[in-house]
Amino acid sequence: MPHYSRLAILGIWASAALPMGLLAWWIAPHLNAPSGDPTAWFETLTGLMTLGLLWQFVLVVALLYAERRTLRWAVLREALWLSPPTNPISGRRGGRMWLVCVPLIVAFALESLIPDLPHSEVRDLMHYIGSETGQAFFKGNWAWYGVILTLLTFNTVLGEELLFRGFLLPRMAHPFGRMDWVVNGILFATYHLHSPWVIPAALLDTVILSWPSKRYRSAWIGIIVHSFQSLFIAAMVFMLVV
Repeated sequence: MPHYSRLAILGIWASAALPMGLLAWWIAPHLNAPSGDPTAWFETLTGLMTLGLLWQFVLVVALLYAERRTLRWAVLREALWLSPPTNPISGRRGGRMWLVCVPLIVAFALESLIPDLPHSEVRDLMHYIGSETGQAFFKGNWAWYGVILTLLTFNTVLGEELLFRGFLLPRMAHPFGRMDWVVNGILFATYHLHSPWVIPAALLDTVILSWPSKRYRSAWIGIIVHSFQSLFIAAMVFMLVV
């Protein structure tokens, strides 16, 4: 892996975190008042968050092309740790090693039980989805279900996880040494400027997502574990649509 300085790592973090914060706290209120029509606000905030996650995918692709001058799968797989988990002691790859995801998925699910910091419900997308207004909005609304699926895909597969566990983590060993996975987890938690109330609970992802991804040198661990949350939300919204 090429060497990145601490400043470069922080710059990449800012390139993802600051746009998300700007979209949520400045652009969204200028387009629709949070205290106005709850459906219009939900559409605005969800659409902007989806754009922010799409930007993270574009950012990863741009950084990789600047680094490797190619986007061939063989190169991407190595550059983004998109290989099966590898036992650091025996060197065993794949197979039973995928079972490490099971307890991590359980831990990630339990993390969701931790109460968030106090925050306005109008900024909580899940609160709207669970409301009577949200349920009526999604009934038969396949177009917006597609938007939700896009948001979820770029949240865990092609956005956050690809950036933090796929791109950043493999390049943090040089500037941060053995603490690279700790710093990665802290950066991931504090990246949530768009929803700061989740930051304390998200610090647990240092152990649930960053550490196992580093130990087994596979970004797929973070992607799979994080994606179970997305699958749950996708299934819940699907039930509302049908």
